Amino acid sequence: MTTIAAPKTSAPRRRPRLRGSGWLPVAGLLLLSLVPIAAGAFRFTELTTGATVTADNARFFASPVPILAHIVGSSVFLVLGAFQFVPSLRRRRWHRYAGRVLLPAGLASALSGIWMAFGADLPASNGIALLVMRVGFGAVMVAGLVMAFVAVRRGDIPTHRAWMMRAYAIGMGAGTQVLMFLPWTIAFGAPDVATHAVLMGAGWVINLAVAEVVIRRARRCRGGARPARRRAAAPIMSA
Repeated sequence: MTTIAAPKTSAPRRRPRLRGSGWLPVAGLLLLSLVPIAAGAFRFTELTTGATVTADNARFFASPVPILAHIVGSSVFLVLGAFQFVPSLRRRRWHRYAGRVLLPAGLASALSGIWMAFGADLPASNGIALLVMRVGFGAVMVAGLVMAFVAVRRGDIPTHRAWMMRAYAIGMGAGTQVLMFLPWTIAFGAPDVATHAVLMGAGWVINLAVAEVVIRRARRCRGGARPARRRAAAPIMSA
């Protein structure tokens, strides 16, 4: 008596999970940076087209160099930095080439901000506390960019990304500060000197807190994986 073997059935294939493309965070970051970039574009046009000097804009015409450097550096840093969060772009040469622009743009943004804090004629709503915060966060941003560059030169990509995220969080402070000032101004009117400093500081602190959450989550995801062998890396700037 012969037996007929039952046909083998293959286990159903699991569909691969689709990873997030990363474009939604980019859209959010670009939207967040829209107001400061638009304000910077207006000021840049005013300073470069010979606009009429008034009591409101005289302080900008008195020291235009750091202001122009800050506008250009910050705008480039915010826009290019947002696209560095896209995983597909991080695997392409574009990421490397964009990084070579990001670093000098970020340094120009941070150093010109420190320059303006000391040398520009600031409005009455800016007190000594805000001056200290501007210099402090600007110095941290410079240090973060330098640390990121040193890390990528030695092939330490996780450290490089962490420091670039921190630097980008500080650079994006102006966007978050708009969200802090808008509801306060609508509800209570223009803030006084102390409140102005608190709202400005909150924008930087919130951004850094979010960046640290993202950094720690990425470290936990890499915790179970075997560390990859480090290779000599070209200067790549990633966020």
